[in-house]
Amino acid sequence: MRNLALFTIVILAGLSAGALAATQVVHQQGRVFSSDSIAVKKGDIITFLNDDSIPHNILSTSKGNEFNLGSQPPGTSNDVTFKEVGDVQVICAIHPRMKMAVKVTE
Repeated sequence: MRNLALFTIVILAGLSAGALAATQVVHQQGRVFSSDSIAVKKGDIITFLNDDSIPHNILSTSKGNEFNLGSQPPGTSNDVTFKEVGDVQVICAIHPRMKMAVKVTE
């Protein structure tokens, strides 16, 4: 019984922490991001929405926040959770002009 109660508390704490994470949307259109820079808190999510007419490949090689969304067709979106505090450079591997900075804080 005690183990069940402890398990329930752990699950509820995890759900509460997840509910506190914020989500922001960054659009991709006209071969640019909708913002040159954005600030998020550690654990927050950015949804990268491709509402362009061409595919994009959004990625970051910034330490602690590395990701590669692969080929993202028009009309699709992908979520990225930022796990480490710091400055993150985000680019499109297909379109070198597409760059944005993400500032991740506590």
